[in-house]
Amino acid sequence: QVQLVESGGGLVQAGGSLRLSCTASGSIFRINTMGWYRQAPGKQRELVAAITSGGSTMYADSVKGRFTISRDNAKNMVDLQMNSLKPEDTAVYYCKFHSGYNDYWGQGTQVTVSS
Repeated sequence: QVQLVESGGGLVQAGGSLRLSCTASGSIFRINTMGWYRQAPGKQRELVAAITSGGSTMYADSVKGRFTISRDNAKNMVDLQMNSLKPEDTAVYYCKFHSGYNDYWGQGTQVTVSS
């Protein structure tokens, strides 16, 4: 059974940084895209950043220039470096791995940015 485990969330002041990590336990064959999503209270879950197996990245406009996504294929791990955090970045952050016809989600980690 595959599980994704996130770590690195927490409370930080505006302007600060956090680094989120997500690793997979269990065997996943040929992970294509790894991504980070977030969901703020009362809002829909949104894509924050994604990275393909070839290393191509995409970012939501709201985080461009502040967040960086990276992956380690050997470790089935994806990280999200978040700099210059803003109160509007406050949300539960989820990682997702896409492999073949399957999507795997983490349980979420809370990120709170105080003003």
